[in-house]
Amino acid sequence: MNYLETLQRLNACHGPSGDERDVAALLKELGAPYVDDCRFDVMGNLILHKKGSGPRVMFAAHMDSLGLIVTHIEENGFLRFGKIGGIQPTSLLHTPVRFKNGVYGVVSLSEKVEKKDASLTDFYLDIGAKSREEAKEKVQIGDTAVVCTPAFSLGERMASPYMDNRISCLVLLDALSQLGDHENDLYFVFTVQEELGMRGAKTAAFAIDPDYGIAVDVTLGDELDSTHRGSSVLGGGAAIKVMDQSVICHPQVVEDLETLARKEGIPHQRDVITGGGTDAGAIHVTRMGVLTGGICIPCRYIHSPVETVDLKDVEACAALVKAFAEATLPRLG
Repeated sequence: MNYLETLQRLNACHGPSGDERDVAALLKELGAPYVDDCRFDVMGNLILHKKGSGPRVMFAAHMDSLGLIVTHIEENGFLRFGKIGGIQPTSLLHTPVRFKNGVYGVVSLSEKVEKKDASLTDFYLDIGAKSREEAKEKVQIGDTAVVCTPAFSLGERMASPYMDNRISCLVLLDALSQLGDHENDLYFVFTVQEELGMRGAKTAAFAIDPDYGIAVDVTLGDELDSTHRGSSVLGGGAAIKVMDQSVICHPQVVEDLETLARKEGIPHQRDVITGGGTDAGAIHVTRMGVLTGGICIPCRYIHSPVETVDLKDVEACAALVKAFAEATLPRLG
């Protein structure tokens, strides 16, 4: 798979939490040739099913992104906005954004406020309108916008907005396209509204009732002068999650993933982060509980317009997803 080109196609779609339909449609188009069944649930999760007679295994990667939502239109045409997900407004200062209808704008900050003292209400969007009436011809209260910066190559690494978590969606597609013989009953789920509390994963896991769950997501990478909030480093291979704020992964799943990685020669490392969470947090407490783990891609500058990953780590994660999907797993119950 050409990750950069496919990521650029995904990023051209509008897909903030709560309106992931365009992203889901493209992922369905890309994944449908490799599965037996495709469906959407009420929440909007895309569920690709590859049938098997063995245990049910659910892989989950969320397809939603952070976003902005218009809350007020000023008389001079500037827009006030709220955040969708965990945005730090200062990371968006002077960043271009795009609305679903194709209107563009830029995030700016009142000159009366110092950046270090700024709160969300001090920021605004400039869409080029000269008045409230002109602005209303372009956007409405409740319209959403996403960051509109390019995805680009950094040699063996790649930077892009919404690497969290579109890159993991591509990991699932890549693994699915290479899948060999398997006994497991496989569900590749592209979830909605993870950035708002793992909402899509809750309903999808309840409906599928998996025996095993693997969340695929990004994790904190090694930034300069890191305070060790996370253990993973770019270029260190697939990060096998042990713990984050939402889950303590089942020791058996951690062991199984590490055993498979060693057997297949897949570069890997352990992942522990002191904050944040993934869809694993929702999956592992579904119904009577699910044997749950995580396969993560180390990522620098998470929740910024230039999230950065190493392509070797991405490929290692796809290989490990494939290995777990093909593995002989004991039946439960």
